[in-house]
Amino acid sequence: MRLLTFTHNGQARTGIEVQGRIVDLPAATAALLGAQRAVPDEMRAFLAAGEPAMRAAAEVGRLAGEAFAQGKPLADRAGRRLDFAAGEVRILAPVPRPEKIICLGRNYVEHAVEGGAEVPTIPQLFPKFANAVVGPDDLVIIPKVVQKPDYECELAVVIGKVARRVAEADAYDYIAGYTMLNDVSARDLQFEQPNWMRGKSVDTFAPMGPYIVTKDEIPDPHTLDIRLVLNGEVMQQANTRMLIFSIPFLVHHITKTMTLVPGDVISTGTPSGVGIYRNPPRLLRPGDVMRVEVSGLGVLENRVVAEE
Repeated sequence: MRLLTFTHNGQARTGIEVQGRIVDLPAATAALLGAQRAVPDEMRAFLAAGEPAMRAAAEVGRLAGEAFAQGKPLADRAGRRLDFAAGEVRILAPVPRPEKIICLGRNYVEHAVEGGAEVPTIPQLFPKFANAVVGPDDLVIIPKVVQKPDYECELAVVIGKVARRVAEADAYDYIAGYTMLNDVSARDLQFEQPNWMRGKSVDTFAPMGPYIVTKDEIPDPHTLDIRLVLNGEVMQQANTRMLIFSIPFLVHHITKTMTLVPGDVISTGTPSGVGIYRNPPRLLRPGDVMRVEVSGLGVLENRVVAEE
């Protein structure tokens, strides 16, 4: 399934993408499956509802697919539409306000090497915060104080249930699915002190989405092609098999000391090719269009503008 968050007429809803159309998940569940199968209209609450919500969403997706294949509209008994064309809604980040975004530094060998750093022997974790999150097609706004903005394409993991002291062998049980995150970074602020937080959590510097693709559709997240295209030019290109620390290990390592909750995001690090280490450097400029692509996860595209 491709789960998402969208707005229509100013109201945010959980949704599911079916054959290119956006299905209003709470409304469709109530109309097609009955009120007793109701699902939340906010993504963190939906994920926290667990398997019953996932099963209801899957059934709605099946029914919607059958209706669309027959050319029938999806509507409730009153004739109210339950689905929309992509252009009729605004797609937000799938988890617009995650409680935690935990990022990995230098989790690809070639990225560590290009920056002149040692290959890490333990995961290098740092936070981004919810103020940085924007969705697909949203603007990335460069503040006047930032002189060296940069891009970083990443595969991100979305947690599906409360996770504490998780064994590596059990890690997938706690994952809802996968999405993409562009870890936009203010390099001048990032490197002005040992702690990277200020340069990583600038407003709008965490484009995410467009979907949470559920884990059943991604049997092995360590086989995915990943790339970032800037104004039509490929700048980063790799495969997630190149991750130094695997996703199960990261879930295990993080939850030794930190409880993860539904909707938390682990962003697994970026491959080589970032702008700051190119010769000459290629940092972001107003008008640039960044496009992140990961196999099976869709496209995450954002335009860069200067703060007014």
